[in-house]
Amino acid sequence: MGLKWVSADFVYLLVGLILIAVEICNGGITSSFVRNDDLSLDMPVDSDVFRVPPGYNAPQQVHITQGAYEGNGVIVSWITPDEPGSNTVLYWAEDSELKNSADGIVVTYKYFNYTSGYIHHSSIKNLEFDTKYYYEVGIGNTTRQFWFITPPKAGPDVPYTFGLIGDLGQTFDSNGTLTHYELNPAKGQTLLFVGDLSYADDYPFHDNNRWDTWGRFIERNAAYQPWIWTAGNHEIDFDPEIGESEPFKPYTHRFFVPYRESESTSPLWYSIKRASAYIIVMSSYSAYGKYTPQYKWFIKELPKVNRTETPWLVVLMHSPLYNSYVHHYMEGETMRVMYEPWFVEYKVDIIFAGHVHAYERSERVSNVAYNVVNGLCTPIRDHSAPVYITIGDGGNLEGLATEMTEPQPSYSAYREASFGHGIFDIKNKDACLFQLASQSRWICCRS
Repeated sequence: MGLKWVSADFVYLLVGLILIAVEICNGGITSSFVRNDDLSLDMPVDSDVFRVPPGYNAPQQVHITQGAYEGNGVIVSWITPDEPGSNTVLYWAEDSELKNSADGIVVTYKYFNYTSGYIHHSSIKNLEFDTKYYYEVGIGNTTRQFWFITPPKAGPDVPYTFGLIGDLGQTFDSNGTLTHYELNPAKGQTLLFVGDLSYADDYPFHDNNRWDTWGRFIERNAAYQPWIWTAGNHEIDFDPEIGESEPFKPYTHRFFVPYRESESTSPLWYSIKRASAYIIVMSSYSAYGKYTPQYKWFIKELPKVNRTETPWLVVLMHSPLYNSYVHHYMEGETMRVMYEPWFVEYKVDIIFAGHVHAYERSERVSNVAYNVVNGLCTPIRDHSAPVYITIGDGGNLEGLATEMTEPQPSYSAYREASFGHGIFDIKNKDACLFQLASQSRWICCRS
């Protein structure tokens, strides 16, 4: 049930098909291509991508995520800036005139000298699979309408296309990444987001107004297809010096996930089924040692995965377990030691991570034999091990990670310092395709 990766004999750039030079190291390929490594500034707050919708108290920052373990539910979230307004979502199938309604909740929070708007979360349940729905939020003259398509019912040969973005931010490069994703002919149907969202914490006092601009920025896509959320280090927002000692406060108030559906005790780790994929979200910045809530949940979760129904087992986290860039080198080592034996035993197919602002794909390797005294400290090829993909190259204001460890480690198959997104395209139970921002393409198949 493992994966075998075969590189295509071409690479893509978003602006067209070109060839790039590469050099062969001890490991795989290191691309000599570096897409502009200059720091990109955050877009000004009056940019059109941050535009506030017209009308008094109009809903803004609309986004959806999967709202049920099986995929037949959606959580709709939005913010009204002036007063609570209505917390009801109207929705109807494309071929029906019968409108249904779902009521939700409204939450607010304060962070230092910032007070949030009224954050609405409404869960729509028991939807038909593989169906287009329209939905409305707001009241009166400020009603806004959007749509989404539910996934097919879970099954072993159900094709489905996921997008991948990590470490996005809200710079001009971030805008380029989101635009390229929207224009990608592969047409991602659901986006897997591997952490580090707004980068509001890079501003003095963690300026939460930058959470609002970011919410309006992503609405153009996130209101129409589910974004599956993973928390990164920029979501921690822990700053006792300014009186903020509750970790993940803005993130957990703004982005609801269906964690209780998978019997999780925290929105920071959970699982969902979608088409032929079983997706497990983990938290790199929550306690994950033995006997912690996350650990105990995870080891109970893996045996639940029915590979005859959902043959593709995918894990999302923020900090990569294998990384050959100098930036954040070996930061994921303690988590690797704790969880890699489980990943290998249950034959996880792919682990997507961010954190490092570049791209890297690993060979299928493991380092589970090492026990301190036996000297077996070099990762080895392992048919049961996952492929590790780092895709923290969304385009945020901190810039690219360009310095790499040399020589390239044997576990590293391909690495490139460029901004972009990924496409994970499942064909059937035996084959998938992964494409990096139309810059590199790799084919995977069952062996």
